[in-house]
Parts: sequence; structure tokens; C-alpha cells
Amino acid sequence: MIVIDEKTIFGEIEKKRPVSVALNGPDGILPKIQETASRIMEIYGIPAYVLADSCFGTCDMNTNGAKVLGAEILFHIGHSINSTSFGDNIVLVDAFDNVSFDGIARRCAEEFRGKTVSLVTDSQHLHEVEKVRGILEEGGVEVLVGRGKGQLNDGQVFGCEFYPAMETAGLADANVFLGQSNFHAAGVALSTNRPTYVLDPYFNEIREVTEFAQTLQKKSILAVYKAAECESFGVIVGLKEGQFSKTAALRFKKELEDLGKKVQLFALTEITDDKLRNLKGIDAFIQVACPRISTDNHFHKPVLSTPQAKALVRLLRKESVENVFQIPHWL
Repeated sequence: MIVIDEKTIFGEIEKKRPVSVALNGPDGILPKIQETASRIMEIYGIPAYVLADSCFGTCDMNTNGAKVLGAEILFHIGHSINSTSFGDNIVLVDAFDNVSFDGIARRCAEEFRGKTVSLVTDSQHLHEVEKVRGILEEGGVEVLVGRGKGQLNDGQVFGCEFYPAMETAGLADANVFLGQSNFHAAGVALSTNRPTYVLDPYFNEIREVTEFAQTLQKKSILAVYKAAECESFGVIVGLKEGQFSKTAALRFKKELEDLGKKVQLFALTEITDDKLRNLKGIDAFIQVACPRISTDNHFHKPVLSTPQAKALVRLLRKESVENVFQIPHWL
């Protein structure tokens, strides 16, 4: 069950006495965020707006929505980083899952006895890392927990950022991800090029995501080769505050034009296939908003992420395109 750190929220409200607040977080915990918003309104008698658009990370907090509503504080819940605030009016709030990993960790110890694993997880299960590490080590498994860097805490990964996993990639036989998220685990598998397993305490299973990750990689590389045959490109800037990479978009524009390609610039908040179908005269797209948009979704034309676009430029220059995703940060 998800437990939101309401103590932090209530403390901020009591300290700053806002007229209204807004709250958001990932889709999976929206019901819990609704409960917290209701308690705020009941206790403090102020409007508490739940920003219910999909939210995929600290790159996607919808601060503009909070401003439009006149909310004096935005509580962004469930995406823990090694900082608690992005400014006076934006507060990051932890949301931990209190499910126990004890049973599945013991099974994992039996399967990986005598091997070395890199232990990683997402924000909701960070508090379980040391406990699971102890169970695995008692069972004869050597456990590595990579150091945090950028926004990441030790052992933590995002869908596009993998510093702790990359630090241990050359030393571990496999990655072990705590949680249910194939999304995060597949990114770990791609970035490290190592077998990767999910320890899912809800279904009490250990499942390998290596093959799934390899399928994503093959699809992504195929899109690069298809794009290499194209003449006209649309380069898309993401309009979400944490996905606004205009400099990268202009760099790709120049590089492609230097290689004889035609380029148009676009800007979108949500990048979907339906929206791209409205744009005519474009053979392929490059989006510099979120790399997982390209790897995890279906498009009718090639839509490349930043790593794929870098590979495309290398391919057009007759250079190697190996290790497209074997980098710690896909932006």
C-alpha cells in the first residue's frame, strides 16, 4: 500500500499558510493523492486541487497548471530525488510502498547464490534496499548498490537515468530491480547490457525482462536505419518544463541540414501518433522531450529519441552506431 508523507505536506501548509494548493504524481497513486487532498481541505479549509493529467517524473510536474489555478504550493508526490524542493512553491513529497520484499528476496537469494547482483529500484521502494541487501547477502549473494548521481539517490533509477546501475555494470552478473515496473527495469537492462530481473512482491515472482528490453532495442535501432533513408525531418521540442531542450533541437537541426536534410521545427506538450499524423511533408521525427516516448510507443513513422538521433547522425556520417543506449542518461 502506498503511504504518502503527509507530515511534510501538513508542515508546509502550517508554515506558509497558503490560500490554495495543488497536488500531483504518477497515475498509479492518484487515488491516494485524492485522499490526501480531501484531508487538506477538511483540516485547513482551503482548496486542494489534484492535477490529474498523467505525470511521469520530475520533468513533468505541470507547474503551469498550478499557476493557472492560483495554487501557492505545488506538492509533487512520489518521485523522490536527492533534493526535497525545486523552489519555494514546489515541494517534492515522498510516497513509499509498504509492501514487504522479505519472501521474494529469500527466493532471489536461492536463485542467485554465489553470484554478484546490482540492486536498483524506483522511488517507491528505496527504503527497502538495505533490508533486501541484507537478506541476499545472508543467502550467499554478493550485492552491489551503485552511488547516486544527478537527481538519483544510491540504488535509484528513473526511466531515462541509470547512474547507479551503470556504475556497477562491469562488476555484476545481473541487475535485480525491486518493484513491479518493467518500464524501469527494461531501461536498466538496455543501459547496462546485463541480464535484468524484477523482484515483484505483489505477484511473488522473479521475472526476467532482458528479452523484452532487447526487443525494444531492436525496434529502436530499426527506426534509426529507417530514418537514415528519409529526406525531411521534424524536430520536436517538448513544452513540459523539464522536457524543454530547445538547444538540443537546434543542434540536431543544424547537423541534419549540414548532411543535406530538410528540417522543420515543432513544439508539443504531448507527443502522440495522432498528433504527428496531422503534420504533413515529414518523413521522420526527432523528439528531444523524453527518450521513452520513442522506445515504448508505436508510431506510423520513425520517431527518434535523443540517443537514437545521435546514432542517426553517426550513421549518416558513416560512423559506428553501436551502444546507442549504453549510457547513464538518455538525454
